[in-house]
Amino acid sequence: MNPLVFGVVAGMVFGAIDVALMLPLAFADKRAALTGAFLSRFAIGFLISLVKMPLPTWAVGAIVATLVSLPYAVITKAFVPVLGTGLIGGLLIGWAAGRWAG
Repeated sequence: MNPLVFGVVAGMVFGAIDVALMLPLAFADKRAALTGAFLSRFAIGFLISLVKMPLPTWAVGAIVATLVSLPYAVITKAFVPVLGTGLIGGLLIGWAAGRWAG
């Protein structure tokens, strides 16, 4: 699959999953929180298949996910859930990109 198409699909799926996980939670501005989470996770999914490094793709996924998630984790002070879901998603998307993103 074309890496650009893979990135868009992976980003949409990861963003939707993260928003679904956050729906039961309460936020002062829920729309902003869900939009921010979706965009952050979309960026992770989109970038992983496009970043080229001399590492296994799962490691590239972990690095990209950590770098994209860190600012959001610092701002919200929710380090474990933000970095945890980001890292898990990054590892899985990185692995999948290695298999299917040409």
